[in-house]
Parts: sequence; C-alpha cells; structure tokens
Amino acid sequence: MENVNIHKTAIIHPGAKISPGVSIGPYSIIEGDVTLGDNVRIGSHCVITGQTKIGRNCKIFTGAVIGSPPQDLKHSADDNVFLNIGENNIIREYVTINPGTLEGGGKTLIGNNNLIMAYAHVAHDCIIGNNCVMANAATLGGHVTLEDSAIIGGFSAVHQFVRLGRLSIVGGCSKVVQDVPPFSMCDGHPVEVIRTNAVGLKRAQISEKSISLLKKAFKILFRSGLTKTHSLEKVSKEVETCPELDHLIFFIKTTERGICS
Repeated sequence: MENVNIHKTAIIHPGAKISPGVSIGPYSIIEGDVTLGDNVRIGSHCVITGQTKIGRNCKIFTGAVIGSPPQDLKHSADDNVFLNIGENNIIREYVTINPGTLEGGGKTLIGNNNLIMAYAHVAHDCIIGNNCVMANAATLGGHVTLEDSAIIGGFSAVHQFVRLGRLSIVGGCSKVVQDVPPFSMCDGHPVEVIRTNAVGLKRAQISEKSISLLKKAFKILFRSGLTKTHSLEKVSKEVETCPELDHLIFFIKTTERGICS
C-alpha cells in the first residue's frame, strides 16, 4: 500500500482497497469490501465494514461505525447492499451510518462536503446531498432524503421516508414527521414552518428578488389558512416565478408524507 500511514494496532483485511495518502489510527478495523479514497483519515477505534466506499479527503473521527448492517428486521446478512460516501465529508465521533436494504434500492448515498457531528445516525436507504449539516445526535430514520445544504439541529429525529428540502434548517430537539419545505426555518415537536431561512438564503447568494418572492409565497402557503391545492393556485396567480419558487412548488406537489404545517 503506497504512501499510507497505518497504526500497528489497526486491523486491515487484505481485500480492502486502500488508496494513497490514507491514514488509519490505533485499533481501527477495516474489513474486506471497503474502499478508501485518496487521503482519507480514519481515527482510532473506528470500524469500517460492509460494501462501503469512502471518497477522497474524508475525515472520520474516533469510534465511528460506518457500513454496519441496517437496523431493519427484513435485512438478511446475505443481502447485497451498499454504502457510498462522497468526498470531503467530516464524520465526527461515534457516528453510525448503515448501508441500504434490498427493499429500499440497496444503497445509502452521501454526497460531498457534509458535516455529520458526534453521535449522529444515518439509517438505511438515506440520501444526503451536498453541504448538509447534521448536528450532534441528530437521527435519520430509514429512507430519509436531505437535499443540498439542509441543516438538522442537535438531538432532532427525522421519521422514515421524510424529505428535507434544499437550504432548510430544523431547530434542535425537533420531531420531524412530515416533509420540510425548501428554504424554510422549522422548529417544534412536531416541527412547524416558522419563516424562510433568511440567513441561509443570503449565504447561498440567492438574489434579493428571489428571497422577496419566496417570502410572499410562504405567507400564502403557510399563513393563509388555505388548503394546499388552493394555496398553490393562489401562489401561481399572484407570485412571479423564479427558479427557487419553482423548486419549492415542485417539492410541495410531490410530497408523499405531507408538508409540515
């Protein structure tokens, strides 16, 4: 293995694919179907198992367990399932991430540049986009989707099959049982839409015009008291369109669990 730094107490299966620049800390275990990309950093006492691929420049801290079997009673040890993690992700202490299940398509997918803080859990068949943040002890049930730049506060739990929209933020200790609309700030038990995520929108360099249009649409969608169908009709008639608003409307129209109120 070329230009790697593996502590003498680490256990590396000979079938594991270890790329140049990889560092593996004391007492960590890397099993046979694992692929580690260039410059991946594995801390001490980590377990990387299953059919797991980790992209270059990821940093995984002490005690993380990545790729262990799904916590799903329907899963069999013989099932051919996968976990794919992209590039430049930071996975902090004692995080757990499971691969997919056959029922859910067989893959858990994590994009690039995400921060998953200590004790967080990503269950089977989740899809996480890019630039997302899961704060300490945030928990995703199975089949959850996080669009790009979604943020989940500490100790929050997300129900199975829920989606969190792009640039949404969920406050700490929240209970998320329905889809969280893009560009929103939500909080509560269960979560409710508070307002647009104004700070996140500005940091993402969304135009002032688009922000204004989103605020107008949010008032109609979440404050007018109209049904979903009627509020969407009102938005289409009264609010000028923009790419962000188009995405918001599409997200609401395609919900299966409903949108948080």
